[in-house]
Amino acid sequence: MLDNLPGGFEATGGATEEQLLPGILPVHLVYREHHQFQMRAHMYQARGLIAADSTGLSDPFARVTFLTHSHTTAIINQTLTPTWNQMLLMTRVTLHGDLTHLEQEPPRIVIEVYDDDALGKAEYLGSTVAVPVVRVSEQPYSPPQLQYSPLFCGSQSGGDLLGAFELIQIPESGKECLPALDEPDGQIYPVPGNIRPVLSRYRLEVLFWGLRELKKVQLLSVDRPQVFIECAGKGLRSSVIQSYKNNPNFTTLVDAFDLVTNISFSF
Repeated sequence: MLDNLPGGFEATGGATEEQLLPGILPVHLVYREHHQFQMRAHMYQARGLIAADSTGLSDPFARVTFLTHSHTTAIINQTLTPTWNQMLLMTRVTLHGDLTHLEQEPPRIVIEVYDDDALGKAEYLGSTVAVPVVRVSEQPYSPPQLQYSPLFCGSQSGGDLLGAFELIQIPESGKECLPALDEPDGQIYPVPGNIRPVLSRYRLEVLFWGLRELKKVQLLSVDRPQVFIECAGKGLRSSVIQSYKNNPNFTTLVDAFDLVTNISFSF
């Protein structure tokens, strides 16, 4: 009856673990074995987030929750592709049970992304669940790899999160033996350099021609439209079409902006 429970418990009252019979349950399950871990959430980037503001963008931040611990990233204003480059550190987490079982089935991590609102409640943009990599103190350390996880807002796709999560066992000798951290920028630890992706510099050139068949906005015809283009947290705005009805073409036809990103472009 208790075969699917995490290993390492002691049954007290009613029957012992060896004496358990169908229909007879112990009064308590006691886990005497416990282990100390440090949880590191490497929150690098998100892409394709839901637009929550009237500008067609959002002010995203992420909340990482692990058991009773919760931390948030910084807020990145007006983007659908935030690059937090931030490591959230939960310095001492106690996990109970058999160490082998914890390696195989660690507790899950919940990541929620919100749009910050300076005048009201933050708006939910989506969430995902991640499985941390468990590093036992007796094993040699190797850094985790960043991976994309899909975000969902209900049944709607909410973009993707690029991050990595690891549970590092704290040895009896103390936290001094844990892998070193990069120097913090104020109170914010960056994602370690051996985990961050390799970045490349690009110049994105945009050719503007015009707009056609624009729909009404709040029952009103569009008269002076403008286009905003974003890529990897950078962007530009087109010239404003002064009279869409008379001339739906842009006056400035070419513009460009520079960006540094880990995106691979195929030509």
